[in-house]
Amino acid sequence: MTILSIDTSCDETAAALTDNTTVLSNIVWSQAADHAKFGGVMPSLAKRMHEERIYWVIEKALLSAGKKVGDINAVAVTTGPGLSIALGVGVEKAKEMAKKANVPLIPINHVEAHLLSPLSQPKPKNRNNKSKTVSKFPAFGLVVSGGNTIFVLLNGVGSYKVLAETQDDALGEALDKAARMLGLGYPGGAIFEKMAAKGNLNAFSLPVPLLGQENRQIFSYSGLKTSFYRLIESQKAKDPNFPSKTDTYNLAATFQNAAFTHIERVVSHIIKTKESSAGDFYLGGGVAANVELRKRLRAICRKHGLTFRVPYIKRLCGDNAAMVGVCAFLNPKFIDPEKIDRDPNVKLL
Repeated sequence: MTILSIDTSCDETAAALTDNTTVLSNIVWSQAADHAKFGGVMPSLAKRMHEERIYWVIEKALLSAGKKVGDINAVAVTTGPGLSIALGVGVEKAKEMAKKANVPLIPINHVEAHLLSPLSQPKPKNRNNKSKTVSKFPAFGLVVSGGNTIFVLLNGVGSYKVLAETQDDALGEALDKAARMLGLGYPGGAIFEKMAAKGNLNAFSLPVPLLGQENRQIFSYSGLKTSFYRLIESQKAKDPNFPSKTDTYNLAATFQNAAFTHIERVVSHIIKTKESSAGDFYLGGGVAANVELRKRLRAICRKHGLTFRVPYIKRLCGDNAAMVGVCAFLNPKFIDPEKIDRDPNVKLL
């Protein structure tokens, strides 16, 4: 099943071609540099840039996959959650493409696409070989991105039970805000990770969110963000030249350690107390590309006999359309295109 997929959920204009779970092409045009001067995503700018670029990314995706519009069997599009004004651009273009190709249009939940992204497969190097998706359920799944931090039990594709989710900031959002406090710009997650890798995580002290309250089964980062701000301001009051480069490394390491320790403790508590025959642990979302987080979660999986699964390439961790196409193949919902619309606040369940 060859699917043309589109994602315009935030500040990435993306299109892809997938064949079942195999990624044939995955084109992403990032707007990050254009939004950086504003310190975050500007909705009106995002909409305009999606409109300017969406035709190009679709044409590029088709060309890279060696396909034509007549070759596709369905069109898939992210309908939510996300930035409403941005989602609308993708939905309207997807309707246009589905009508042009006379194929079904499949609406996709962005969080579910991240959740199932580890099931994506690369094109086989040998044309005679076929990529196969090995889905073992039940499984645990963690999505950590700029807009979502959610831990679920997958009883099967489309059958999910939320085990824990954020009650305020998402992990990716918290890392971006912490990076901004250090003057690292937007988006700050990637540079923040590099800074943290050079720092001493014990140089400063920050509280681990909800320490000892893991049984509440929630994630929370607003308090950590506030503590980080107060730490920086208190140090500046003592030293007008604070932070130095070394201080910045250490601050990043300290914040990242507290944030990730919180994830570890909540996830470990749930896995230990949850009666489940789960054998896999899926990790998706933008922060899933973080090497330190992967290291910590991989250790938890080893301890509990779980197979740790992440997207085969880090580009599939961030917002992209390939994961949308894979999700559409694994869990297609055939709905009248006229009834499909953006839903910026839709939940996984």
